[in-house]
Amino acid sequence: MNFAASDAVPAAARDDDVPLHTLKILVAGGFGVGKTTLVSAVSEVRPLRTEETLTDVSADVDDLRGVEGKTTTTVAMDFGRITFSGGVRLYLFGTPGQERFWFMWDQIAYGAVGAVVLVDTRRLTTSFASIDFFEQREIPFVIAANVFDGARRYTAEEIRDALDVDPHVPVVLCDVRRPDVAKNILVTLVEHSLQQAGY
Repeated sequence: MNFAASDAVPAAARDDDVPLHTLKILVAGGFGVGKTTLVSAVSEVRPLRTEETLTDVSADVDDLRGVEGKTTTTVAMDFGRITFSGGVRLYLFGTPGQERFWFMWDQIAYGAVGAVVLVDTRRLTTSFASIDFFEQREIPFVIAANVFDGARRYTAEEIRDALDVDPHVPVVLCDVRRPDVAKNILVTLVEHSLQQAGY
């Protein structure tokens, strides 16, 4: 099954036919890496967000180093949907990033064909838990290094080495604020997941 990011069908041009293939995709990663932004960038429907304002109480719990300007956080999940021509529809579930919400991950991950693990190169350690989660459950994933303004630039191979992920795991550099880039990440993930499944 081959499709490109440009094959995404605009919401206004689609009818309500049942798609031929529906796939559940997770968008995971540490606190403040851009999960909500990715889901919002590509969703053809108004994304469901469960964001709450950060409070003084959470400042003692959440590590805000590197994301001091962040004012909200996902407390359950984000949800979005994107349909590609040929009848492929992806349901996107963004996981909460803070450790105190990790108990929900197993429930959210049930039935997922793959995951995008977003990383912030300024705070790579925040992505280790996500990588471990998917490796232990043998859920295919790709690494998407969100390139933040003002952050030092690294190559994909440097990031792969720093994260110590297997050579077959795709690592891409991205700006998830751009819908075309975010769609390409999803295409890369689906193709990787199908390859891992032997298709």
